[in-house]
Amino acid sequence: MFTIDFENLPWLAYIGQIVDILLVTYVVYKLIMIIRGTRAVQLVKGIAVIFMIWFVSNFLGLSTLEFITKQTATFGLLAIIIIFQPELRRGLEQLGRSRLFTSRSAPKNDSMQTTIDALVKATSYMGKRRIGALVSIEKETGLNDYAETGIPMQAVLTSELLINIFIPNTPLHDGAVVIKNDKILAAGCYLPLSEDNTISKELGTRHRAALGISEVTDCLTLIVSEETGGISISKSGTLYRNLSAEQLREMLEQNLLRATSSENRWQWGGRKNG
Repeated sequence: MFTIDFENLPWLAYIGQIVDILLVTYVVYKLIMIIRGTRAVQLVKGIAVIFMIWFVSNFLGLSTLEFITKQTATFGLLAIIIIFQPELRRGLEQLGRSRLFTSRSAPKNDSMQTTIDALVKATSYMGKRRIGALVSIEKETGLNDYAETGIPMQAVLTSELLINIFIPNTPLHDGAVVIKNDKILAAGCYLPLSEDNTISKELGTRHRAALGISEVTDCLTLIVSEETGGISISKSGTLYRNLSAEQLREMLEQNLLRATSSENRWQWGGRKNG
């Protein structure tokens, strides 16, 4: 019987090497994207300096210095895990949010359309009156951990209820509202602040919290500025600022409705420092 000896075909080895290089390049790229704009960049520079000292001391025969740097490198793996814990957690969360592990069914479009209508109406009202607001909308990654930091509500979302929550000097106006489908899970919730050093200094705590939650989950977060009345959305670590009601509706529909969730028909120009 005629068989092909694939092991002796040299082109398979070349293809394997190419795939290996591409995979390593992709992993390195993702690591760089994870730590970009964080304090971890400075730590990476420090580690690079240690390895440079190790190489130079080995080349020049500086035995004591080589021993110290070698011991530092030997136990460096454990130190890296401890030092880079936030970045490693973020990377694992991003891996877990990939479609390979996604099994939850999306909400019905009619229910989500009602939610979008309420959000656009409420944010437009609050923007005109400069009522500060912070609203996180759950997608695939659960937000129960953050909802538990606030006051549980389990209320049907309406624009009137959302506006009343953020009226100044009311018990629930501080913190964020967490929404799941057409329900308000909780109000007055605490969100993690972004540690990105490139964020514009003019942005306040609400915007930093919106960016922070978008860096560790796949949720959309709406922000209404108390100072300017501008409406913004944070998504995947990026802030889209000064949106009109039409732009806000289109972005919500693009990201929340099943029929358009896979389309990329809108090019957004707003950035963190926009």
